[in-house]
Amino acid sequence: MGKVNITCINKVYHNSQRAKILSLIIYFIIPIMIYSKEVDNMCVVAKGPNHGPAPIPEEGKWIYAKEIKDISGYTHGVGWCAPQQGACKLSLNVKDGVIQEALVETIGCTGMTHSAAMASEILPGKTILEALNTDLVCDAINTAMRELFLQIVYGRTQSAFSEGGLVIGAGLEDLGKGLRSQTGTLYGTVAKGTRYLELTEGYITKQFLDKDNQVCGYEYVHLGKMMEAIKNGMDANEAVKKFTGSYGRTTAEQGVVKAIDPRKE
Repeated sequence: MGKVNITCINKVYHNSQRAKILSLIIYFIIPIMIYSKEVDNMCVVAKGPNHGPAPIPEEGKWIYAKEIKDISGYTHGVGWCAPQQGACKLSLNVKDGVIQEALVETIGCTGMTHSAAMASEILPGKTILEALNTDLVCDAINTAMRELFLQIVYGRTQSAFSEGGLVIGAGLEDLGKGLRSQTGTLYGTVAKGTRYLELTEGYITKQFLDKDNQVCGYEYVHLGKMMEAIKNGMDANEAVKKFTGSYGRTTAEQGVVKAIDPRKE
């Protein structure tokens, strides 16, 4: 029996190891399509038209979006939780696929406000695809992100025809003076009628009724402006008086018969 050539065995062993490593690299790095036997046996039919995607309006330009980095714009999405107890309005300013600014507004659920606090930290810096697949703590915020994604990838944005888009900070402009969300809180019953609690102008302090007991006006305090004035040193009572306004018919000469506190009377 002849002698075994150790050098040859070593070469074969090392070559087989290299082959295994190379096959693993190819498997994990280079995508390999696996076809069924039926497809593999088919003949090739050449593809004809390849005209690409339809353009969408983005920040004053028509863009052929093919990748996430092609998406830019400022837009909104509204979401709700499963029992529809609360809702979220989400506004994002996206530049080259990356969220640069996030405004999270919630209503109807106490726990959702804390979820919004976390979402406002999570969202900036992520791509919109990352954000879509990230748990934003609350179902309503997750749903709002889904709805916003559908808006922005189809070019339905507030900045679609604004050249250069909106500056980072556009979300704060949505809030207005005092940086408070534009919310309306109204309540009504068959027995006692309507109560205005809060409107865009502010916190409702009085409802004015005419001779038919119908609402003909209201008085409000603009909380955002009032709080800014108090922080800047103005006396609280003076601030309340300064930032109290009214809408509609509010005097006896205008037909007002009664003024009520909508929270008590």
